[in-house]
Amino acid sequence: MLVNVSAQASGTSVRPGTPARRAHDDAPDTATAFARLAAMDTGPERDRVRDELVRDWLPMAHRIAGRFRNRGESLEDLRQVAAMGLVKAVDRYEPERGAFESYAVPTITGEIKRHFRDRMWTLRVPRRVQDLRNKVRVARRELSQTSGGSAEPSVADIAALAGLTEEEVNAGMEALDSFSALSLDAEMASGDDGYSLADTLGAPDAAYDVVVDREAAKQGLRRLPERERAILYMRFFEDMTQSRIADHLGISQMHVSRLISRSCARVRDEALGGSGAGLPSDPGSHGPCPSGYAASHEQ
Repeated sequence: MLVNVSAQASGTSVRPGTPARRAHDDAPDTATAFARLAAMDTGPERDRVRDELVRDWLPMAHRIAGRFRNRGESLEDLRQVAAMGLVKAVDRYEPERGAFESYAVPTITGEIKRHFRDRMWTLRVPRRVQDLRNKVRVARRELSQTSGGSAEPSVADIAALAGLTEEEVNAGMEALDSFSALSLDAEMASGDDGYSLADTLGAPDAAYDVVVDREAAKQGLRRLPERERAILYMRFFEDMTQSRIADHLGISQMHVSRLISRSCARVRDEALGGSGAGLPSDPGSHGPCPSGYAASHEQ
């Protein structure tokens, strides 16, 4: 419900010729309380008056918050943001500069808009791009209304109306789709052969680690004696047991085990610059010895 009140009734003065301000019924007459607050020193009594003013104007803050409902944020959270804006308005208000409502409404509204700008983006974009998005959105709407919605406004038309370059318009148009994100479970195609967005995303390839190990171990394996290279090949690529390798070479199994351990340790130390850490120490494991050996053997 709106009522007509004069500036004199609210205890404030206006310039001659200024039309009477329309105030809501949630705009109490607190001019006297604000005058007291401005004259008081810091202390418990001032805090009490300040808190009373915030309580008196809280219904107005809630009303402003209600204008932004159904935009992806709960009404309760919007009211909390509006209340924070109200507190700022009460603390910064100077009674001699005009009616409190004229100062508080844009302050609270600005606080809510900042909340949407800084907290509600699913994909965070720079503030400059957010400003471009707003300019592009307004210009597109104006051009669409002018043309009756018969055609999509061109980038050049938007740039001319908004005073932007075409590159800035393109950046703003990309940001239009960044306020909310598409679910990874969203269907990308209809019908029996439909697939989700997650199906189109790549994943880390474990083979890259093998490539790194091959290159790191390659030179060290090439410098091994021929017999030790042959033992590693039989053990790791022909999957022969140490006993079979020993029988094939006419040496003991213990000797084969020592040669494998010594060869892998040598290659490991050279690959890691002598640190001796990070690669498997078990000569029976399929670590850098077999993969690096394969690269050396094939070449």
